[in-house]
Amino acid sequence: MKKVCHISTVHSRYDVRIFHKECKSLKPFYDVSLVIADGLGDEIAGGIKIFDIGLRQTSRLKRARIDSKKALQKALELDCDLYHFHDPELIFTGLKLKKAGKKVIYDVHEDLPRQIAGKPYLKDFVKPPLSRLVEWQENKAARKFDFICCATPYITERFRKINPNSIDINNFPILGELHKAHTNKENTVCYLGGITEERGIINIVKSLKDINTRLVLAGPVDNNNYLEEMKSLPEWNKVDFLGLVDRSELADIMAKSIAGLVTFLPLPNHINAQPNKMFEYMSARLPVIASDFKLWKEIIDSNNCGLTVNPLNTKEISDAIKQLTENPDKAKQMGENGQKAVMEKYNWDNEEKKLLDVYSKLLP
Repeated sequence: MKKVCHISTVHSRYDVRIFHKECKSLKPFYDVSLVIADGLGDEIAGGIKIFDIGLRQTSRLKRARIDSKKALQKALELDCDLYHFHDPELIFTGLKLKKAGKKVIYDVHEDLPRQIAGKPYLKDFVKPPLSRLVEWQENKAARKFDFICCATPYITERFRKINPNSIDINNFPILGELHKAHTNKENTVCYLGGITEERGIINIVKSLKDINTRLVLAGPVDNNNYLEEMKSLPEWNKVDFLGLVDRSELADIMAKSIAGLVTFLPLPNHINAQPNKMFEYMSARLPVIASDFKLWKEIIDSNNCGLTVNPLNTKEISDAIKQLTENPDKAKQMGENGQKAVMEKYNWDNEEKKLLDVYSKLLP
């Protein structure tokens, strides 16, 4: 079997896109390794060989300087036929692997230049020149890679102008993974995912002010100060904060909830994104309350699977929650519509075929 290696110095070893979707889809056909930086040691999981290069560095600059060097060393040691890397910090690692005569895929999860514009820790005057510099460097490197796998069609459109071997491998749900049948819904809505300022979580909490519904909040915290700010709000007493939970617990939460929220703030990197969580809610037969960005609204409205709101308007979020909690039949129908859409088009089975086709072209 041909040897292939996925590399990430940012994501967890069991990252849904990298491990559960891409690596597992490739395993029946290739000898699959995964190089990771988490300090948890080497292991074999589901037949996938995981190699740990040590606990990741705390800053992006250090990851690019230190972790990428260790990742390259391990990658060359494995001597694989193809390398598939997942972080912009690893671009120079990818270029060095190309110089070593290897096939290389760059997996673009986010539109990094637009993402920079939404970083709250960067000064406003720094963002435009930094964004342009990052885009120039990323574009220059992208021309040299054998394939660019993009998480959304919007990102693919950008890279296809630079490298015709660009394709969208959408981060759609694995069929059946997150749906559990529960006959009794609780008076709760949920937000499941990274808890960050740019995802507008504080507005969801504030929207609970005049309603009796509770919010189940689960996911990793990016900034403890942001969490403490939310905890200081009077509405926090209507929040059940669970922190990081496993995939089985996510399914349980969604099965008991009336609706799932994904009300990201209107930042450049969000407007044309396709948040994985939105499709996971749909997969779990859960109506979605989403930001009213044009692309998101088209998906929600065309499938009649939820409601869209201004993510900056807490009353709109509150009214949407009330509409679904007070009309259970409507919420149930929207949930069924969303699940049907996932079964027909927004699912990993369809994306897996595209991934395997890319690999068959590079490793005939």
